[in-house]
Amino acid sequence: MSAPTLFERIVAREIPSTIVYEDADYIAIRDIAPKAPVHLLVIPKVVSARIDEITGEAEMGRLMLTAVKVARSQLSDYRLVVNVGKGGGQEVFHTHVHVLGGWEEGSPVGFGA
Repeated sequence: MSAPTLFERIVAREIPSTIVYEDADYIAIRDIAPKAPVHLLVIPKVVSARIDEITGEAEMGRLMLTAVKVARSQLSDYRLVVNVGKGGGQEVFHTHVHVLGGWEEGSPVGFGA
């Protein structure tokens, strides 16, 4: 059995985080290394290493609908980003959606500020 992911440890409350949303299937937290004035992570409680491992339409739809719900609760305009694999910038191998926003003069090009 592999070690729990960082996000599994956050869900289990083993590691502290600032939770902005939680339901039975998802948790949303503030990123500890933000790339935007507002940077949240929407994390499924059921682990898949990469978003392309999710094959169920309902599961994928719920993930994205939850990300939009979280984004709209915090921001009027936002960006949703999913990094897939090391070459795609993924650092934690537990599917998650980045919610980015809060730029006053529009968002910068690319991922970082």
